[in-house]
Amino acid sequence: MAEFDPEQFEEKYANYFTELQRAYKNAFQTMNDRFDSELIHGIDQFVLSESEPFYEGEGQFRIELPDDPYDRLQGVVVGEEKFEEIVDRYTAEIETELQRVFGFDTSE
Repeated sequence: MAEFDPEQFEEKYANYFTELQRAYKNAFQTMNDRFDSELIHGIDQFVLSESEPFYEGEGQFRIELPDDPYDRLQGVVVGEEKFEEIVDRYTAEIETELQRVFGFDTSE
């Protein structure tokens, strides 16, 4: 992997598509192992597929969700509070994976 360049991250899908895929896939696998797979698949397919990762600086990433993420979920019955809790954990997992994939995580 090439060294991370914050300016190139502005064109992330052209410059870092493989790394983004890896981070999202790793987060999906972690979440799918820990929580109801039907819910995780639904969040992945209907919410996170429309999310946008941003580099915040100093090795930190942020995941921006689409508007009304709970209303996007289809085929899964879950309360809104539980949904928000799982989505928060899932986005935090993606942010952690982005740090790891791009070499910012020094805990390993």
